[in-house]
Amino acid sequence: MATQHAAEPEELSRLIVERLNAGDADGLAALYEPDAVLALPNGGLATGTAEIRETYRQLVADHPVFTRGHQLPTIRNGNLALMSTRLTDGTVTAEVARQQPDGTWLWVIDQPSLLG
Repeated sequence: MATQHAAEPEELSRLIVERLNAGDADGLAALYEPDAVLALPNGGLATGTAEIRETYRQLVADHPVFTRGHQLPTIRNGNLALMSTRLTDGTVTAEVARQQPDGTWLWVIDQPSLLG
């Protein structure tokens, strides 16, 4: 099965929840540019595809269930998009995506847990 790509930046939020619930660490890492950064709960960063994939492997190992939150309006500037989602527990996320040469979108910066 071919991996679905985000034609619009807002689609990344849907794709991440689908892949989290599927336990698909490779598919999750594919939503990021090769040198992207993912903020970790301990204050560190997962940088690049291999570290992001490993972070997601650990996260989905126990098969948690994720639900989509309320996506806030996207702010675009050229090939960049700032996105944010309010999760069901009140946590707010912040992500920056960049449009790729083929027109698809990938995350470059992901901060999944700002205070609500």
